[in-house]
Amino acid sequence: MTNEETIEKVRLKARKNFSTGYNCSEAVFEAVLSEMDLGLPHEAMRLATGFGGGVGLYGGTCGAITGAVLAVSAVHGRPSAPEGDPAEINKKAKETFYGRPGLYRIFNQIPNRIAEKYGETLCGELTKQWQKEWLCRDHALKCREIITDAAGIAAELILADKDEMSNKPFGKNVEALEE
Repeated sequence: MTNEETIEKVRLKARKNFSTGYNCSEAVFEAVLSEMDLGLPHEAMRLATGFGGGVGLYGGTCGAITGAVLAVSAVHGRPSAPEGDPAEINKKAKETFYGRPGLYRIFNQIPNRIAEKYGETLCGELTKQWQKEWLCRDHALKCREIITDAAGIAAELILADKDEMSNKPFGKNVEALEE
């Protein structure tokens, strides 16, 4: 199966998941977990449950984004914190996250790509117009599209060359880092 076929399979699975009762974060994470080898048992899907509705309906970061981050972290995340000389630990950690290559460069792509397409990354803003009719059809259709896109982004980042992805420039970020 080609990478494109795998990505499309993940996208369609996430879309179906949402239509069959998974929340946004679960729909994305479960799709990647079931269609790609993340090295995790299926029960790891439980990790995604609380992120639905922008973390327990709080309206924070979109659950589809957090589901994608969980999936990509399963493959590209650190297995442990740096060890060694205490004076060097922070330097090593900073380089691991911010350097070239740097792990945050991979994860930063997820919210930036969603924001580029939808204008927002916060659940409360993405769904603002439906807050009085929370589970109406139009709301579900919009979320299903975001979920489908987030699952595709996660699959792309997992299948892509890690060195290439971890050397990309930062998009919008809290530290205003520029290239």
